[in-house]
Amino acid sequence: MNFGTRLLATALAVLALGAPASAEKLRVGMECTYAPFNYRTESGELAGYDVDVARGVAEIIGAELEFVCQQWDGMIPALLANKFDLIVASMSITESRLEKIDFSGPYRDSVGRIVGKSGQDLNLFDPSGNPVAENFAGLRIGLERASTYESWFNAKLPDADIVLYDGSEPMYLDLVNGRVDAIMTNPMKAHLRFLTQEEGSGFEFISPAISEVEFFGIGVGIGLRQGQPELKERLNGAIKQLINDGKLTEYALKYFPFPIHNEEWGDS
Repeated sequence: MNFGTRLLATALAVLALGAPASAEKLRVGMECTYAPFNYRTESGELAGYDVDVARGVAEIIGAELEFVCQQWDGMIPALLANKFDLIVASMSITESRLEKIDFSGPYRDSVGRIVGKSGQDLNLFDPSGNPVAENFAGLRIGLERASTYESWFNAKLPDADIVLYDGSEPMYLDLVNGRVDAIMTNPMKAHLRFLTQEEGSGFEFISPAISEVEFFGIGVGIGLRQGQPELKERLNGAIKQLINDGKLTEYALKYFPFPIHNEEWGDS
């Protein structure tokens, strides 16, 4: 048997035995600074609810993950530019975002609340929970840039004095130092990151929970580029499995005293 014949025989033998298949690799974009959803620990490891969800989904669909840290206001442009394949960054599913990208089904609730100094009689909302525009006059409100909270204020309170931030940490710092009078953010994050900490002493929620679907969507989902129905179906199946197996509750209880998803999403 000559060399060429032996090489061909070896190749056929490998095919017959089955070469080991490499796992699908998916790059996941997130802020990496949005505790307790996605952040770095003191040792530099990524942690948080979003990270747990991403890893849980990857295990179910058989994918390897590479996390990519991305500033929030560039998240969707970076996905569209193929910097990563998925967004798992507590991004709410909204109509405006669906014009640009696709989403899996939701894996957590999406609401907002305003935080300010305790004991103020500001009367920012009427008894029905609607904002009283004139009572926001003169108040400096901190918001994260390109967030659903910014969209809500632009539509509901366009005359409010808005200060925009590229991340949540400087926003909390300015609230404590009096550079802004109030901020609007995720109440789950605010409860853990700020209101239950020493620096949050003297502050409280000064609004009801705001969950208008037009602005905050039906919940938080995994973002992906449009035109990938098979990947979307796999993501949806994995999220439903995480809900029905109790994994989403398990992930939430690591950071919160309660689940932060709707159990009915597992039956949809």
